[in-house]
Amino acid sequence: MAHNNETKPSSLHVEAPPPVPPEEPSPLQKIIAVASIAAGVQFGWALQLSLLTPYVQLLGIHHNQANLIWLCGPISGILVQPIVGYHSDRCTSRFGRRRPFITVGAFAVVIAAFLIAYSADIGHSTGDSITRKARPRAIAVFVVGFWIFDVANNMLQGPLRAFLADLAAGDRRKTRTANSFYSFFMAIGNVGGYAAGANGKLYHRFPFTKTIACDASCANLKSCFFISVTLLLILATGAMIYVKEQPQTALFQKTDDSYGGDDGDHAHAGGMRCFGELFGAFRTLKRPMWILLLVTCLNWLAWFPFFQFDTDYVGREVYGGEVRQPIYNAGVRLGTFGLMLNSVVLAATSLGMEALSRGVGGVKRLWGIVNLLLAVGLGMTVLVAKLAKQSRHYGGVSELLPPDGGIKAGTLVLFTILGIPLAVTYSIPFALASIFSSTTGAGQGLSLGVLNISIAIPQMVVSLAIGKWNDQFGGGNLPAFVAGAVAAAASGILSLVLLPSPPPDLAKAVTAAGGGFH
Repeated sequence: MAHNNETKPSSLHVEAPPPVPPEEPSPLQKIIAVASIAAGVQFGWALQLSLLTPYVQLLGIHHNQANLIWLCGPISGILVQPIVGYHSDRCTSRFGRRRPFITVGAFAVVIAAFLIAYSADIGHSTGDSITRKARPRAIAVFVVGFWIFDVANNMLQGPLRAFLADLAAGDRRKTRTANSFYSFFMAIGNVGGYAAGANGKLYHRFPFTKTIACDASCANLKSCFFISVTLLLILATGAMIYVKEQPQTALFQKTDDSYGGDDGDHAHAGGMRCFGELFGAFRTLKRPMWILLLVTCLNWLAWFPFFQFDTDYVGREVYGGEVRQPIYNAGVRLGTFGLMLNSVVLAATSLGMEALSRGVGGVKRLWGIVNLLLAVGLGMTVLVAKLAKQSRHYGGVSELLPPDGGIKAGTLVLFTILGIPLAVTYSIPFALASIFSSTTGAGQGLSLGVLNISIAIPQMVVSLAIGKWNDQFGGGNLPAFVAGAVAAAASGILSLVLLPSPPPDLAKAVTAAGGGFH
């Protein structure tokens, strides 16, 4: 979003100092306990991806400006993750070097969720009028909460993955197991978050959420975030109490700081060294990595408009509604249910990634094929919208009724099928980056960091340009989806034609360990 997202983009790491692993890999139950935190993190991401674009329009931000809110994802992914990763590698707290960051990140998510959920109420109590379309104070509170939410999630994800790597202690089988459980719990969080968002009557279980400034859809959002933060706090607290860390000594930290570099190479304070290494890595990239970056960039130019406006598309183009209309809210709920089905397919596809890769002749061919599938899927959004518009029907006094069952089914099938290319997007690019870094001598951490930039930059471009692009071609969401289809087709063709095939043995090993991200 930065969806991992991880949604946003995956964690940004530079060449880290040697880990401080236990003497042997930790028991499986401890790995599972830490990996389960991903369910709480991803539950919140699912709510963000499905409900927050419609909600921010409810507060009065115009449709073609709502995308600007999403700039915080890639920006925080680029800035926060490397700094947090750098300092968590060198943290000498008696509580460990990962647990303090995970704990602070979890509590920051709680604060952010409160600000987002109560933005309408806070705005009303400080002077917003509920009779006006725009609520500037509520918007300000929402934006602050949204940015804190993205920053907090980026604080969580890097140390969480690093903690799992520490627990695996270099054991390849345990590392693959940890990644698999992390991806599994991410899928569980996705399904739970989308299921909660699709339930339009969830707020009845929390009747206090509906207020004069917060209608039923707003109250439902509050209820979803209550469940989200409760789940995250339970999982994070349980894991942090159950799984202990070996503190890093100051002596070891000093050794770390001089690891692998020239005498003056590590004189820079704080996390700035990681940015120097990261951007300096561009000068040493080989042709395979440059092609991978280009294909990844085009791939995310295709995905990000869909991530931003998927449920808005269903409410607006499929159901024909506008923000604040019940018909629009019904469309958002159907879209959220579609995203839940999408996550189920994503999880199943992730488990079968190695078999899929073998079946089509390799990971790079698989990525090319599913990018073409993504192009077809995004193009089909136009057909579904046209058919829905042609079959509009009314009841009572010009009351717009929901589309018929065929249109609903087609929308759900479209969302569901897109789980296949999404699963590949969440694993294959990182597998290829790992493969190319190992075969060209580049550092794997730096290569993944550079790949993260090729994900974040397209997100920034889309966030800045999508509103004007849509307005230029008639408004709504379809112009951006069509542009995304073109980018996906280009990404697929380049992958099939130009991207080199990795050695089969390396491809198999890395693909098996690949995992999702937001």
